[in-house]
Amino acid sequence: MSAAVGLQRRPVVPNAVLGMALFLFTEVMLFAGLLSAYLVLRGRAPVWPPLGQPRLPVLVTLANTGVLLASGWAVRAAREKFDAQDVPKAARALRLALALGGLFVLVQGAEWAALVAHGLTATLSPYGSTFVVLVGGHALHVVVAVAALAWGARELSRGELRRSGLTALSMYWAFVVALWPVLYALVYLW
Repeated sequence: MSAAVGLQRRPVVPNAVLGMALFLFTEVMLFAGLLSAYLVLRGRAPVWPPLGQPRLPVLVTLANTGVLLASGWAVRAAREKFDAQDVPKAARALRLALALGGLFVLVQGAEWAALVAHGLTATLSPYGSTFVVLVGGHALHVVVAVAALAWGARELSRGELRRSGLTALSMYWAFVVALWPVLYALVYLW
């Protein structure tokens, strides 16, 4: 009998982390395509935004961007506390990230409702459709990420979240957090 019998090979990268990395690669490609379409449409428009379109709430969204960035730091703190084997503090940091992420969604939702009430819709113009697809697509990703944070916080509090699960969760959260300043700069400021 060989010495290798009974030994199991451990993957170099945990499956959850590899799966998330592949998923995020596709998401980066998706948003790169959407941003490219936005830039082409914007480059061809004689005036952007078109006259008569509602103005975007730049300052409120800037403050809300700070909320989302702070949630990213909270997730990072959760990973650091988890690695230091301080699970209660890691769980608190993850719950803080969840609360900040939820606040971001609520503020964006209120902004969205106000913009729709002022006539900014996907069917109105290329400006409206690109806004809805880019910002709405990001919002959908944040809602999914907030749900994932809720799951992760619950599992961490129970002591049932593995490091690879927390890593995959933090990768996804880092993606939605890092994507937003790019969208904010291109759609709201530029």
